[in-house]
Amino acid sequence: MLNDHDRVETTRGPVHGTVKDGVRHFLDLPYAAAPVGAKRFAPPSPAAPWGDVRTDIVPGANAPQVTRAAPGLDAAPLIGTGWVKGDDYLTLNVLRPADDRTGLPVMVFVHGGGFIVGSKDASVQNGASFARDGIVYVAINYRMGVDGFLPIPSIPTNLGLRDMLAALAWVRSEIAAFGGDPANITLFGESAGAMAIADLVTSPLAKELFRRAIIQSGHGAMTRPIPVARRLVDRLAKLLRIAPTREGFAAISTEDMLAAVETVSAPTARIDLRDAEGREPVFGISRFVPVHGDDVLPEPPLDALRKGAGAEIDILIGSNAEEMNLYLVPSGVRARIGRLLAWFVLRRSQPKAWRVLNAYGARHRPAGMALTEAMSDLVFRWPARRFAEEHRGRTHVYEFDWRSPAFRGELGACHAVELPFVFDSLASTTGPTGLLGENPPQALADRTHRLWVDFARDGTLPWAPFDRETRQVYRIAADAVVHEPRMAAADFLP
Repeated sequence: MLNDHDRVETTRGPVHGTVKDGVRHFLDLPYAAAPVGAKRFAPPSPAAPWGDVRTDIVPGANAPQVTRAAPGLDAAPLIGTGWVKGDDYLTLNVLRPADDRTGLPVMVFVHGGGFIVGSKDASVQNGASFARDGIVYVAINYRMGVDGFLPIPSIPTNLGLRDMLAALAWVRSEIAAFGGDPANITLFGESAGAMAIADLVTSPLAKELFRRAIIQSGHGAMTRPIPVARRLVDRLAKLLRIAPTREGFAAISTEDMLAAVETVSAPTARIDLRDAEGREPVFGISRFVPVHGDDVLPEPPLDALRKGAGAEIDILIGSNAEEMNLYLVPSGVRARIGRLLAWFVLRRSQPKAWRVLNAYGARHRPAGMALTEAMSDLVFRWPARRFAEEHRGRTHVYEFDWRSPAFRGELGACHAVELPFVFDSLASTTGPTGLLGENPPQALADRTHRLWVDFARDGTLPWAPFDRETRQVYRIAADAVVHEPRMAAADFLP
């Protein structure tokens, strides 16, 4: 029997939540119509109204994707269990305390996964911990890969970002019915999700959709000019033997499209996505990223920041101390790669590859160590500081420095390691093949999670904002503010 206490009326129809451990869950609420048929390559449109009460109690469909196994590492808690098929996947989850409070702070999470994998339902980001602390937590799905981030001629660009904007508009319109304050929304995400959020901070279409942003291992430098991204359109069209048009791509089955995405995403795929200065801003991590030069991102995000875009948004941005370990340790690349191959790998994205490697000590230590440290700074750490430098509003910078003991201690403070601490969900990534190894510190999760909650509630943080001169960075595990020196990577990036 349904309890009216758990029923919420939305503008599209009634929904019914379920209560577990003091948290009321509303799952798979459609914020937009299913992106299929004529709507496949179209901007998100409102979901059709429903008459009966929606009573979803298990997660539903997510965006089409192919997930890859990481050697010796259980990645499912971070990116989900893979593609759950179904048309209606432009959906979101809402979790709130199982009481009658209203006017609660709202946090909207955007998952990572290189813009080609991931799900709002990955276990590490369950969100119940935020709800128990008085937050209305929202997690969203969005279009990825070809459907979300390929600028095919004659279709709108940045459809994945447009989905996020539609989800935020839904939150602004509907969240009061779930007890949330639509004037107190914090948008947060990790990796690709954080990159997208950094972009949306500067988007004229995102004005007044959120008050604060938390950008975890992300920044605004991973966008491409549309003409450069069109090279990927042409390569995929040639691979699929179709015209590089809306009609051509619409004729391909989802399964065949995913196979083509896998082919062009392979490290051995020779696709030149460098810009006019010879740089590839994504360093081969993903072929599919947002583009600039449209109505969503009229110019590169850092240029927009310099002109004051997003100055009204309070920002917490940071990185992990050893980001690239996640990519290069489990694969064995860090241990095996020599100087010549390290140069070749880096040269595909950075025109001054030898100088970079030498700046990171390749002459007197293993090339794999130099490459990993250099790429951690080039891909994640220094661009995050550049974002903080250019943002004209209040900006705080953190570094997550706890080192995972996984892979005999070599995984360290790698990419994504902060997520279970932010969500206070250590159990999801603990164990022999877990990201955190055995016995991660609960006290650190308590403190990290509290930082995020306090910032979302009213913008409070226990250290001073970042500025170019004093460069204050809070190291979370050390619980210390440091004045961070300029990185060697600064000489090789804009």
